[in-house]
Amino acid sequence: MKQPYSVLFSLMVMMFVVVSCQPVVTAVAPPPATILSVPATATLSPSITPSPGDIAVGSQPTIAHPITPSPVPPTAVPTSTPTPPPVDTATPTATPTPTPVGPCANRLIAEDDLWAIVTQNYGLSRDYAPTDLVSLNDHLGNDVTLGYPIEVRAIMVEPLIELITAMQAAGLQPQVLSGYRSYSAQSIAYNKWASEFPGHVNIISAPPGYSEHQLGTTIDFGSPELPLYTGDPNLQFHTYFYKTNEGIWLLANAHQHGFTLSWPLETFELTGFYYEPWHYRYVGVQMATMLHEQGLSLTQFQLVNQQEPCIP
Repeated sequence: MKQPYSVLFSLMVMMFVVVSCQPVVTAVAPPPATILSVPATATLSPSITPSPGDIAVGSQPTIAHPITPSPVPPTAVPTSTPTPPPVDTATPTATPTPTPVGPCANRLIAEDDLWAIVTQNYGLSRDYAPTDLVSLNDHLGNDVTLGYPIEVRAIMVEPLIELITAMQAAGLQPQVLSGYRSYSAQSIAYNKWASEFPGHVNIISAPPGYSEHQLGTTIDFGSPELPLYTGDPNLQFHTYFYKTNEGIWLLANAHQHGFTLSWPLETFELTGFYYEPWHYRYVGVQMATMLHEQGLSLTQFQLVNQQEPCIP
């Protein structure tokens, strides 16, 4: 009777041992999640997946999801009203008023005006006379002036002496027969020629007030060769002067010293004067050279580039 109890007891002891040998598993509750407060304006880093070493056994990995910040209205940046650049207001200049034009009988010209126009239409006042006249006889010998008392403006004395010297160096015998002529002297000459050649006086002489000689910058040249062409030893002015060596040289070289031929061929319609190959006027080297190179007379240049000087 005792054996069945002992067997039963043995079975109970074995069951106890088996049960006591099983490991006891304690369930561990996951730690509470930590909630980070992220400012709305913070820059969020991209989500990071933890490495296996960062995950506790039995815990679920925590994944950080990006937080979309609430839109912050942009702060308006004040913009300054652009200031217009200052306007460069030019000081108004007065429109030049043309010089009043009066009658030629009252016309006076400035001392520095070497290009004043004088023709049969545009004359000078009887009161006009240069203030810087000098005697040419003090600078040139009688072989050039033939003993005639000749005056010219001081501004042209040196260029004239250089011209005469150059002609003499070329073996020529230039003569200077007349220079400045006052209004009254021109009147006497005009009346003399009018009495001798009443029908041709305007070809021979200009009326008083209408002669370039009154300017004091005009020269009449002569040549000892002229009688060879005219047959008259007493004739000093003739269009055949252009045939003489002195006339040929002047036409080709006078501009180099500032002189220009006033009354060339075929300019009668403009000037009112017939061809005078002996009549030269000092206008300066620059002007004389320009006229020579362009084949112009001084009057042609004046009528195009100067306003009407006076009322005829």
